[in-house]
Amino acid sequence: MRIWVSIVLLSISFFSCQNESQLVLTSSSPNTNVEVDFNVNQEGKPFYLVKFKNKVVVDTSYLGFEFKDIPSLEKNFKVKNTTTQSFNETWQMPWGEQLDVVNNYNELKIELEETSQLNRKLNIVFKVYDDGIGFRYEFPEQNKFEGDVLIKEEHTEFNLTEDYKTFWIPGDWDIYEHLYSTTKLSEIDAKSYIPKTNLAQSYIPENAVNTPVTMVGKDGLHLSFHEASLIDYSGMTLKVDTENFNLKSNLVGSENRAYKVKQSLPFNTPWRTIQITDNAPELIASNLIVNLNEPNKLGDVSWFTPMKYTGVWWEMHLGKSTWDYGMEMVDGKWADTGKAHGKHGATTENVKRFIDFSAKNDIKGVLVEGWNTGWERWIGFEDREGVFDFVTTYPDYDLDEVTSYAKEKGVEIIMHHETSAATQTYEKQQDTAYALMQKYGMHAVKSGYVGKIIPKGEYHHGQYMVNQYNNAAIKAASYEVAVNAHEPIKATGLRRTYPNIISREGLRGQEFNAWSGDGGNPPEHLPIVAFTRMLAGPIDFTPGIFNIKFDEYRKDNQVNTTLAQQLALYVVIYSPVQMAADLVEHYEANPKPLQFIRDVGVDWKESIVLNGEVGDYVTIARQERETDNWFVGSITDENARTITLNFDFLEEGQTYDALIYKDGEKAHWDNNPLDIKIEELQINKNSNLTIKLAEGGGFAISLIKTK
Repeated sequence: MRIWVSIVLLSISFFSCQNESQLVLTSSSPNTNVEVDFNVNQEGKPFYLVKFKNKVVVDTSYLGFEFKDIPSLEKNFKVKNTTTQSFNETWQMPWGEQLDVVNNYNELKIELEETSQLNRKLNIVFKVYDDGIGFRYEFPEQNKFEGDVLIKEEHTEFNLTEDYKTFWIPGDWDIYEHLYSTTKLSEIDAKSYIPKTNLAQSYIPENAVNTPVTMVGKDGLHLSFHEASLIDYSGMTLKVDTENFNLKSNLVGSENRAYKVKQSLPFNTPWRTIQITDNAPELIASNLIVNLNEPNKLGDVSWFTPMKYTGVWWEMHLGKSTWDYGMEMVDGKWADTGKAHGKHGATTENVKRFIDFSAKNDIKGVLVEGWNTGWERWIGFEDREGVFDFVTTYPDYDLDEVTSYAKEKGVEIIMHHETSAATQTYEKQQDTAYALMQKYGMHAVKSGYVGKIIPKGEYHHGQYMVNQYNNAAIKAASYEVAVNAHEPIKATGLRRTYPNIISREGLRGQEFNAWSGDGGNPPEHLPIVAFTRMLAGPIDFTPGIFNIKFDEYRKDNQVNTTLAQQLALYVVIYSPVQMAADLVEHYEANPKPLQFIRDVGVDWKESIVLNGEVGDYVTIARQERETDNWFVGSITDENARTITLNFDFLEEGQTYDALIYKDGEKAHWDNNPLDIKIEELQINKNSNLTIKLAEGGGFAISLIKTK
């Protein structure tokens, strides 16, 4: 690891903006492409401005806070002191998209003090990178605040200079599981957004969007707005002023309090982030979000191993089996009969079948959902507090037998904890539940938070739940347990600080293809996700569906991609845990495409985004840490296209055996999704390859070193 820090001279200059001539404080990125200017206006209101390659991309934008019971903190400021420094380090990910991460920025810290009688202090810190900026507020220790600070709203502005093409989901306080809309910034209408799903329990209080929100300008400028290091604070949505192209922070609140954040001094807010590039691939390549988080606090986490996994999951979404053990229709109503109904999925016999398949195909994990009691009353019941038991199995699931059998086969059972959003029930049982996992050598848990939060009045993305998610993961680490959270708070790079936070959902996932009334995720969904949600962190999307149409289960639904694209997703959509999500029988019937799932890595030494445009297509190459083999994945939207690859990223003088899985001549995401062609070639650094992607299609390539 290399680190250097130096104090640099503060740049002071004059500029004119909105008819105000001001003495400004300036900091630039190491390559000088990104510049931040800061000052206070004649009223003492702090503001900043951002330039990219000498062009203003964020114009005069004001900063401040509104509190409960005390005056706002947004004007009457003077600059008391400033410090600057440059920082450069290279740190290593214990697992991730790459091994080495360069963290290189210039920092500007401004210490503000009110000129009014209140005389309160506030610091604002900017870190300026080659690929964007992060800034946060710091409330230093001071006696000017009595007791806790109760924040009603944070007034952070992003005043844009253009009507950008914007890829957005509404600022829902409860779920991120929406389809992305693509509109001009001026056309965003999130307040009247009608959820396109039959399970959304949405609360959208403003015309706001959730982050990351990505924008593309007329000249090819790419912006993405998000936040980093979200700890003990409310999640931030961005309220949209469609007439003035302005975004303003709108924190997630609670029905139980007249404020949104409660903090005691001293404290820092999360980083407010803007990724800035002049092309789409560099958005994905950016490490801005993880770099703005603190270094690893857990130390050695080698007890967690990145893995592929199968499991008892997709079959429930198809309706082949159920999570619950004994629900039956009695007199027109669902009732717990106390007897097995014959469709329970998490049986000892069924799980052993997945273990056998996984062991045979070098897949290291098996997820088991529906193993524990409580599923009969897990959702839609007002009295579901205390329903789930996270250590007691159903009668047809023998935990001792299953875990022993898995260990013999070299497979690890992945635990599942569905909380049904009854947070206090989960809190009370966490230590016991994690201890059970530790006893059986389970090192990964998939947690779920489906439904309205209990206690009532809280939202999934407010401060109360931010602390729930983070504290659950921190506690899990003490039991050597890694967490893959579903219905989560957004990823903000905390995987650097707590690397047992391995993955999460936080988007419309694969399961919508099984049952959603709108027909599932359209072909454009994942080419948008790669440049929006994936910028925040790893995604547990659960790819690998081979039985695309599944008419024997659900005639009105299907996966809206080709089979080749399902393979490509193992490379394109990053996660250190990747599910082979389909049923065992569907894989056994298709051994040739299954070979790619057997071969593809999950832990990477290097990742290169070869090409792409937001919402259209993307191609990514990743090098496996353990073997140095390369894998390439490419996906497209509803439009067919031809991609030409060169392989100059390969090792000089090395030949690779390439297996290419691509769309067949007549492939189409709807009309002919299973048409796939598999070719074998030898590839080296000087090779070129042209591949056609069908509508909703893709390709996957394994590049195995020849011996």
